[in-house]
Amino acid sequence: MNSIPSVDLSDFLSDDESRKEKFIAEIGHAYENIGFVALKGHFLDDTLVNDLYTEIKNFFDLPENVKESYEIPGIGGQRGYVSFGKESAKGKKEGDLKEFWHFGQYVDADSKYAKEYPDNVTVNELPNFNKVGKQTYQMLEKTAKYVLRSLALHLDLEETYFDKYIKSGNSILRPIHYPPIKTEPKGAERAAAHGDINLITLLMGAQGKGLQVQNLAGDWIDAVAEPDELMINVGDMLSRHSNNKLKSTIHRVTNPPKELWGTSRYSIPFFMHPISDMKLDVLENCIDEEHPKQFDDISAGEFLDERLRELGLKK
Repeated sequence: MNSIPSVDLSDFLSDDESRKEKFIAEIGHAYENIGFVALKGHFLDDTLVNDLYTEIKNFFDLPENVKESYEIPGIGGQRGYVSFGKESAKGKKEGDLKEFWHFGQYVDADSKYAKEYPDNVTVNELPNFNKVGKQTYQMLEKTAKYVLRSLALHLDLEETYFDKYIKSGNSILRPIHYPPIKTEPKGAERAAAHGDINLITLLMGAQGKGLQVQNLAGDWIDAVAEPDELMINVGDMLSRHSNNKLKSTIHRVTNPPKELWGTSRYSIPFFMHPISDMKLDVLENCIDEEHPKQFDDISAGEFLDERLRELGLKK
């Protein structure tokens, strides 16, 4: 594949069985061959998207000392602010040219996961920041649920197979700011080549050039979404669970040409994680003589912990 296919979630949500089957076939083929799709018909409306961009630009424009007051030690960067250059891709010593914020799961105080998840961090200077972040989180989580239902059917599982694992899952909404580049980067990129950790990633803000995906032939291709589309890709957890039937594709965010160094870039991925006790053991119906089991048994929580240490976010 040399381009990212576009699919429309309204086909899957339709009462027309042929449209639903068409969506399942299209997204399944895309995820087996390139690991990415551009998705229309999601649950975000234009007003919410505009409000979110306003709020995150306001946050990243705050003075450095104010932003750093929201950087919480001891939680591996899982909530609040992570300052510029702190995260690096697996195997790379240079920090990525970005700063970001993390909204996490919202659970009731009596939930079994309330003690496992750090509290979300409230930005006192911006009264709408957390409200808009929570609304966006919930709409992306709802979109992800239906994408995973389509993939369950593609994998010959019961349609709601993933529902019990993503309810109260450890998902993260990450508004990212790539600041203007002031000096020649020494081997650093806005986001170095990497694969995502989670089940699937839903990305807002892929409307301009910068995001590139490595196809199965090893070529880098531009991944540019239309204004009404989310870019959605498979993460390593889902790849493991499906015995690499669904591909977690290496991708990166390249530095812009020099004449655009003075501009900021914003993107907002939603990393759909399951609950930590979900077993990522390879599905039996993804194993056969031609496709022997490729991965050891591991839980989602164990796998996440392992990867956060590799990224330098956890000691």
